[in-house]
Amino acid sequence: MKQIKKVVVIGAGMMGNALAQVFASNADLDVTLRTRQLKDDRYEPIKKNLDIMIAGGAATEAEKEAIVSRISFVTDLKEAAADADFIIECAPEVMEVKQDLFKELEGCSRPDTIFATNTSVMSPTEISAKCERKERVVGAHFWNPGHLIPLVEVVKSDHTSEEVMDATMELLRACGKKPIYCKKDVPGFVANRLQHALWREAFYMVQEGIADPATVDDACKYGPGLRWPALGPMENSDMVGIQLSYNIHDYILKHLADNHEPSPCLKEMLDKGDLGFKTGKGWQEWTPAQIEASNTGLREYLIAMTAKQK
Repeated sequence: MKQIKKVVVIGAGMMGNALAQVFASNADLDVTLRTRQLKDDRYEPIKKNLDIMIAGGAATEAEKEAIVSRISFVTDLKEAAADADFIIECAPEVMEVKQDLFKELEGCSRPDTIFATNTSVMSPTEISAKCERKERVVGAHFWNPGHLIPLVEVVKSDHTSEEVMDATMELLRACGKKPIYCKKDVPGFVANRLQHALWREAFYMVQEGIADPATVDDACKYGPGLRWPALGPMENSDMVGIQLSYNIHDYILKHLADNHEPSPCLKEMLDKGDLGFKTGKGWQEWTPAQIEASNTGLREYLIAMTAKQK
């Protein structure tokens, strides 16, 4: 299996900084973060992430110093790619931008370099279209916040080699992540397909007056959501039994949402300019204090889970 020592992250935005932090948590890796401009405070977003983790018991000052010391910044793409073993892009979600980036990277890196895309929705197969060595391109979708959520979806394109899949999975495990192997390049990969199947039903229930938005959220947070970290749907089906799973689906599936277009409620809110947290109103109304509490609560929950796993 390919030994990965030098990792390059393209893009120093929120996800790029988080990914650099993740890879630099592995003492065996050198990490380069490619940015368009070398700012004096370029390390601050990473240090801020780590300071919050330290306050929550999920990291130490010594770990912070070690992680920061393993990250270097460059502006020149060729310099970044020249001796890279693994390059992951956090470029804008624009297909042509990603295709052109990988084509350029292929021209200034080694033949065995692995190219990973952090796209959350775009096809790795399509992203690799302009590459000669399409078998070296793989999807590696980190979930936001990338330094706190363990899941990374490793997506096999129509061309990705098993060697590249194995090397990518092993690299992510070595950095403390929980990579999952997505065998087919399908829209939404694995986790987003599951998430948006749930959202479709949630939106439908509000649309039909079955429950209000807060009630739908409570049903998830205080019911099955408590089990999900320990019990996924496949294991749960085996636990309750295949016969019961069949019987329940034979009865209920015909009653679930089956729309193939976005909920009419979403269109109505867009037309009124109700954009969620951004405007203080979406499915529900939100004060600035409530928005801050939601964002802070999520971060504190994830940090507590990270600390528990240390």
